[in-house]
Amino acid sequence: MKKFFKYIAVFIGLLLLFSAIGATIWWNSKSDRKKSDLFVDFMDYESAIEYDPTNSNAWMERSVHFNKSGDFQQGFEYLDKAVELNPELHLGYRGWIRLRKLRDFDKALADFEQLDNMTQNVVDAPWGEDIDFLRGECYFGNKEYDEAIEYFNRSIKNQKEDWADVQTFVYLGICEFKMDNFEKAILEFKRALAQSENVCEAHFGMAKAYDKIGEVKLAKVHILKAEGNITYKRDDFYNEYLNEIYLSEILDFKNYLEK
Repeated sequence: MKKFFKYIAVFIGLLLLFSAIGATIWWNSKSDRKKSDLFVDFMDYESAIEYDPTNSNAWMERSVHFNKSGDFQQGFEYLDKAVELNPELHLGYRGWIRLRKLRDFDKALADFEQLDNMTQNVVDAPWGEDIDFLRGECYFGNKEYDEAIEYFNRSIKNQKEDWADVQTFVYLGICEFKMDNFEKAILEFKRALAQSENVCEAHFGMAKAYDKIGEVKLAKVHILKAEGNITYKRDDFYNEYLNEIYLSEILDFKNYLEK
């Protein structure tokens, strides 16, 4: 019996030895770039960069944690390096960060424009969002409403009416409202509601627009719908959107209409 356990121990020892030798041979057969990519997969970005400083994905992924936590100075040191190494791959994300987190609309636009110029005949989607929608938001943030309308309409053309982001129509309505085109604003908000009756931003916008043209009863109808659908509002744990609304302002406007 003792010999049996001895043989088992020897077998296990040899198995571990050959496994270690095999793993070493396998690892040494990989190029530094392959090793770097593996470290990216394991989220060890510092090691990934150490093995291959030209791996743009490692630099970009390393930036994400810092940007999410608000340390943009450190985050952009990594992100700028990623863009330097592979602008076509990472310009969109940098522009998205500049828009969503920094609200640096001009620099975000510059990134989106550079990316668009590099990818002719392709509709880019930085961080999963249509590039013209994002450019529309940049112009909206700069209060350049005519330009914002142009790009939001481009986004609808890119995505088609039924597939466009519903917030595109909301932004169009807000832009028209900002330019005192209240009836046009109502039409755009209706386009949003054609996609879903739960778009509280559209109901809120319609309430304000109807109030401006003296249709107080309709304004009251839509402010109640805005309040009732507030749980469907556009929000994000990490970002405050340019057109984000809050229950408090809905209630304030509701009280105003009741006076």
